[in-house]
Amino acid sequence: MTDPRRNRRWRLLFVAPRQGAENMARDVALLRRARATGEAVFSIYGWTRPTLSLGRNQRAVGCYDLRRLQDLGIDVVRRPTGGRGLLHDREVTYSVTAPVRDGATLRESYERVNAILLRGLEALGVRASIAMAEGPAARPTDSPCFATPARGELISGGRKLVGSAQWREDGAFLQHGSILIEDDQSLIAEFSLGADSAVPIPRPATLAAALGRLPAVSEIRDALFDAVRLLEDPEAALLEESDVRAGTMIELPHFENELWTWRR
Repeated sequence: MTDPRRNRRWRLLFVAPRQGAENMARDVALLRRARATGEAVFSIYGWTRPTLSLGRNQRAVGCYDLRRLQDLGIDVVRRPTGGRGLLHDREVTYSVTAPVRDGATLRESYERVNAILLRGLEALGVRASIAMAEGPAARPTDSPCFATPARGELISGGRKLVGSAQWREDGAFLQHGSILIEDDQSLIAEFSLGADSAVPIPRPATLAAALGRLPAVSEIRDALFDAVRLLEDPEAALLEESDVRAGTMIELPHFENELWTWRR
């Protein structure tokens, strides 16, 4: 019997580091593209400057010190997906955009993306697993993203390694997340305000700690792209950033708008 997953067309996209607003705009452009073309895209990208990304519905006003962020040279962007605050710097970000097939549930699509991530991490030499138990209950502003793993997220040595979030819209989904190369998430405490500034941030897992060395971004990219070809589409071809550039530019003003970023 043919595996129904093989009927999905996949493309692979590697993007040079961009500013946070452009990264988020591109992910939304890819979400729109998935709905229009029926293709899934797995992408890997980085950030030109350290950037704090906020969850879609996370409260930011009164929680983060904007002047301190500026002094530290840290940009701020709000994600189209949910979740908690995350510092993007010593990490790589992945995203998956795809049509929702046959009424697949949120959990089912998470599991498929997790399978790709786990296979790629295994190829790198990292032993990771899926968190089966929910961490301590936390509202979006109680602690940073990497403080505790949520059920279904990826952990290594009992600590969170990959933070992910998903958003669905009109028959397509975007899931993106951060894979830590090194740990700098404790820096979030330096620009947090109020009760959040006193929340201890447990050390997350990192690729550097798991491997005993710093992996190159290209090495991580190749392992994950190979996992897509192995598990989903052996003929997955590369997609050029120029193919989604127009859509990115359409979405960009939304994510550059401070009214959106600091809307709550």
